[in-house]
Amino acid sequence: MTSTIVWGTGNVGRAAIRAVAAHPGLELSAVLVHAPDKVGRDAGDLAGLESPLGVKATNDVEAALATRPGAVVYAASGDIRPDDALADICRAIRAGAVVVTPSLYALYDPVNAPPEVRDPVLAAIAEGGGSLFVSGVDPGWGNDVLPLLVSGLGSVVDAVRCQEIFDYATYDQEDSVRYLVGMGQPMEYDAPMLSPGVPTMVWGGQVRLMARALGLELDEIRETVLRRPLESTVGTKAMGEFEAGTQGAIRFELQGMVDGEAVIVVEHVTRIHASCAPDWPMPADGDGAHRVIIEGRPRIEVTVEATDEGGNRSAGGNATAVGRLVNAIEWLSEAEPGLYDALDVPIRPAVGRVGRKRP
Repeated sequence: MTSTIVWGTGNVGRAAIRAVAAHPGLELSAVLVHAPDKVGRDAGDLAGLESPLGVKATNDVEAALATRPGAVVYAASGDIRPDDALADICRAIRAGAVVVTPSLYALYDPVNAPPEVRDPVLAAIAEGGGSLFVSGVDPGWGNDVLPLLVSGLGSVVDAVRCQEIFDYATYDQEDSVRYLVGMGQPMEYDAPMLSPGVPTMVWGGQVRLMARALGLELDEIRETVLRRPLESTVGTKAMGEFEAGTQGAIRFELQGMVDGEAVIVVEHVTRIHASCAPDWPMPADGDGAHRVIIEGRPRIEVTVEATDEGGNRSAGGNATAVGRLVNAIEWLSEAEPGLYDALDVPIRPAVGRVGRKRP
C-alpha cells in the first residue's frame, strides 16, 4: 500500500479523496487543508462520503510530509498562486513523494516548459528522489491521450480538435467563474483568463504535447476568443444571479498552426446558461461534455460524458481527471524518480477495482 496525502479539498480535492480511498493499492494517510473550519473534520465528510474514513484533516504541512508519504495528490489551486503551488509541490518532492497534480499548467509539456518552472522541480527531484506528473482538469486525457489514441484509427488525418463544452451554472467556484473568466461581468471587462497569451500559457502545453506525439513542427499557436452577452437574467443555485447584458458565454480556441492551417485545436465553449449562444457547440444533453473530433477520412467524433456528485457533469469531469492522476501513482512509484508527462505515463486497466465496494 502506498501512503498517500491529499493536499487541498476543493472540487478536485474532494474527488481525490474518494479516488484514493477507493484504490486498493493506496492508503489515505493525511488530508491537508487551509481553511481553519476544515481542520479536524473527517476526510469522508469533506469528500461528501456517507461514511467516515478515519483520517482527520490537518493544516500541519511539515508534520504530514515528515511521515515520508509515498505519494501526494496536490489538489490546491495554482490559478492565482502559481509560485506558492510550485513551492508546495517541490517541498513534497523533496520529501521523496511521487506528486500528481493539475496545478502547474506549464508542466503539461515539460520538454518546452520555462526554466523558471522546470528547474526548481528537477532540483527537488535530484535532492529528494520524488517524481512529478502534471495533467489537467479540463480533463487532461481529453487533450492528450484520448485524441492521440483516436487519431490512430484513421487513414487520413487533416486536423485534431478537442472540445470542452460546459454550463458553469453547476459550478461552485464563484471567484473563478465571475472574475477569472468574467461570467456576469460587463462585456468590456478584461477577464484574466481571456487576456492575450493567458490561454496559451494554460493550454498551450497540451497543444505542443500532441504535436510532439504526432511528429509535427508547429509554426505557432494562435488564440481566438469570442464572447456573448446574456439576453435575460438567469439564476444559479450556488452563485446567485447573472444579469442580462453581462457576459454569458465564451468560446476560445488554441490553434496549433502548420503551413497556415490549424491542425491541432483545443477549444472551450463555456456558458452560464444554455440559452446563451445556442448556435455554438452544445452537449447532446445535460450540462456538459468533452469531445474529440478527428477531421479526415474517416471523420471520427467521440463524446465523453461523465457524472459524479449526484449527476453533476462538471464534477464528473473533475473526477475523471483526478482518476487519471491518482491511478498513475502506482506506475510512477515503480518508475525512476523524474519529471513525467502524459506521453510517458500509461493508462492502466482498473485491475482490482472492478466491482469493488466503494467507500
